[in-house]
Amino acid sequence: MECNVHWAGGLGMAFVAETGSGHLLTMDGSPDGGGRNLAPRPLETLLAGAGGCTAYDVVLILKRGRHDVRDCRVRLTAERASEDPKVFTRIGMHFVVGGRGVPPAAVERAVALSHDKYCSATAMLLKTAKIETSFEVVEVA
Repeated sequence: MECNVHWAGGLGMAFVAETGSGHLLTMDGSPDGGGRNLAPRPLETLLAGAGGCTAYDVVLILKRGRHDVRDCRVRLTAERASEDPKVFTRIGMHFVVGGRGVPPAAVERAVALSHDKYCSATAMLLKTAKIETSFEVVEVA
């Protein structure tokens, strides 16, 4: 896996990343740090990536279990260290899984498998942060 990040010099502290799969991702800083608030902050992007990684696992595990999952959302909250490097020290992940007849035990298992075994992003973040998970199942038509 590779990625190239390029500073968009005339735009303050904006950066454009081109991923190895050929996609572009823009990041920017806050105005008090020289940015123009044109895109997510790099650490917001990191948090979003962890959410996407674990949600991917949860949906895949539920689908492989032949559950009728139709929606999956993860609300992430994070706390950071007060001193540099301001790493994540706590991350909360609340999953809302929608479907028809999806057993809560299956969702609990999928979240645990992602957290404990499959999600590479959360495995890395566990080096500095305590990750707490919760979930709810919503019946959808």
